[in-house]
Amino acid sequence: HLGYVQIIRFTSRPPEELRTALTELRESNVQALVLDLRNNAGGLLQESITVSDEFIGDGVLVYERDMQGETPYNASAGGLGADLPLVVLVNGGTASGAEIVAGAIQDSGRAPLIGQRTYGKGTVQQIFPLSDGSSLHVTASEWFTPAQQPLEGQGLIPDYVTEPDPDGMDVELIEAVRLLEGILAGSP
Repeated sequence: HLGYVQIIRFTSRPPEELRTALTELRESNVQALVLDLRNNAGGLLQESITVSDEFIGDGVLVYERDMQGETPYNASAGGLGADLPLVVLVNGGTASGAEIVAGAIQDSGRAPLIGQRTYGKGTVQQIFPLSDGSSLHVTASEWFTPAQQPLEGQGLIPDYVTEPDPDGMDVELIEAVRLLEGILAGSP
């Protein structure tokens, strides 16, 4: 009765693959979901927004700030996973676009994060190659969560902080199952 979805990187494929997975999980009558974003280094902004939108019914998903001002990216109602109990797994390898998704879900109150503090990559850089083979990197914009938390250099602090098990036991997934079972039983 619990569904598990892992997204490894935000390329052009995850939005459609997520819709397919959520459709199949709903057809098999799952009652709750685990979204695993551990060790996801991010990727494309629009794909991160589209994935966030599948889990959040309304409101701001992320703010992008640049020299021209601030641009909010908003959810559109009707995501396939917006009505199911959810938890999100994160760790120090969760960065950039994955932090956008986790931050949107956490700040909206949609679901708790479980794991370790995320990496803290929240800027967009333009790269200018130089004649000597080196390059100049200029920060063009910065991302902020719906609650205006900067991602850059800070990362996200999970609602339930866990320590990795030295023997390889998946303590985050165990905690996720415990929480979801509690929610489904009526006592989170």
